[in-house]
Amino acid sequence: MKKDQKKTDVLIIGCGIAGASAAIEAAKNGLNVVVITKNSDLVESNTFYAQGGIVSLGADDYPELLKEDIIKTGDGINNPEAVNILVTEGKAAVERILINELNIPFSRSSAKTLDYAQEGGHSRRRILHIEDTTGRTIEEKFIDMLKSYSNVTLLSDRTAVDILTIPHHSKNPRSFYNEAHCIGAYVLDNRTKKVSAIFAEKTVLATGGCGAVFLYTSNPRWAIGDGYAMAYQAGARIVNMEYIQFHPTSLFHRDADGFLVSESVRGEGARLKSKDGKTFMEKYNDKKDLGPRDEVTRAIYAEMININSNYVLLDLASYVKVDIKKRFPNIYKTCLQYGIDITKDSIPVVPAAHYTLGGILVNEWGQTSLKGLYAVGEVACTGVHGANRLASTSLLEGLVWGTRAAQHITSHFGPRFAVDYSDIHEWYYPEKEEEIDPALINQDWLSIRSTLWNYTGIIRTQKRLQRARADLEYLRHRIEKFYKEARMDAKIVGLKHGIQVALLITYAALNNPVSRGAHFLQE
Repeated sequence: MKKDQKKTDVLIIGCGIAGASAAIEAAKNGLNVVVITKNSDLVESNTFYAQGGIVSLGADDYPELLKEDIIKTGDGINNPEAVNILVTEGKAAVERILINELNIPFSRSSAKTLDYAQEGGHSRRRILHIEDTTGRTIEEKFIDMLKSYSNVTLLSDRTAVDILTIPHHSKNPRSFYNEAHCIGAYVLDNRTKKVSAIFAEKTVLATGGCGAVFLYTSNPRWAIGDGYAMAYQAGARIVNMEYIQFHPTSLFHRDADGFLVSESVRGEGARLKSKDGKTFMEKYNDKKDLGPRDEVTRAIYAEMININSNYVLLDLASYVKVDIKKRFPNIYKTCLQYGIDITKDSIPVVPAAHYTLGGILVNEWGQTSLKGLYAVGEVACTGVHGANRLASTSLLEGLVWGTRAAQHITSHFGPRFAVDYSDIHEWYYPEKEEEIDPALINQDWLSIRSTLWNYTGIIRTQKRLQRARADLEYLRHRIEKFYKEARMDAKIVGLKHGIQVALLITYAALNNPVSRGAHFLQE
């Protein structure tokens, strides 16, 4: 091995709930694990920003009812096998890992009773939460536990550039006679700007979603879908990318960068109102404000158009019976920073890109179609969500499949085939590396995000999608030339991944003529 190369049993790219649970399960079983994240702060992940909670089963609840809610919300195209796994294994995973091992302090209605919240699409109160900072607490606990394992190496400020595969990255022409295998990844050190190879017997993508390829999103700005782009480039199957769930309620304020107002506030009784103060959800759904997210989102979108407004209002003060400051401390504190007292004032909200329902196709153990490569969490498509996601099922899916993937890796671990690492291409740097002009990066991202929002967003038409494809394909050629000539940097890598993801979404939307769930086509 060369000094700029590493070798490990398992490489995990991303450390939200899915990646972290996979890492811990693999480490428990004695495997050497390397976890990389492109952020400098290890807790920075989509999980960290999850407010609402995680689905379990309440006192008067049962798996079949949860299954019915998931499939109804998913418009019936869910993978029944995956849904069965989630509803039968989920509660036990929450109790064993989150409650017993990590000691997550879920909110309680009494000393002996957990407090279950309700959100849109659910038939029961079944969502465990920690006020409105559930994801933050879970993520911090996971990172603390990962740090306690001597066989886990945590590498922050590392950007995954490309999935390493044989034969694609091999110098040996005879390797092309073999079936394609993933053997790790090329990884950029964001500080040194150098790319090195991390070789692994098994590689797990846990890179999260791609909400930030849209102009308005509840995701952090780094959530641009790197995993989808790398898996596609490596030849793994990608499915259902047209199904992009938009969260109905993100804070509308020029200085608030996509702050999410949890669906659980409507679960506690909050109502949506038009700018003139009138409730409107009763016109669009029989569950009113607790309808499925795609229907609530489109209702808000329609209402904004009807009254020529940039936002609608979310009223907690008039309807929520619990102590607002105690139940939603983070939302209260954040809104107050922008001059909104949610105990007295309604919150101006707009829809925002929130969750990718499709992704890298995986089986019941998180295996992709590419040997040696697994995918877990939002980057994967297990089929649990179908065409639309039931609220607060995403953290549970990440926990269940992260654990299952590591269990499968452990039980099937062993060298797949001999790899001569000297046969693997070193990273190629341009002879003359051009410095990156941030103005070009910013403008290209604005073009990508505006195009997706306007043409491949909440309401789609064939003409809009065709325009999106033409504009994005033109932009891709410029970005690829830019990438090949520029000095290696996380920003240029992200831009290359982002344009690929934008096209994957647009192509999928164009190829699906059926309007369903989060893929809404207007005649």
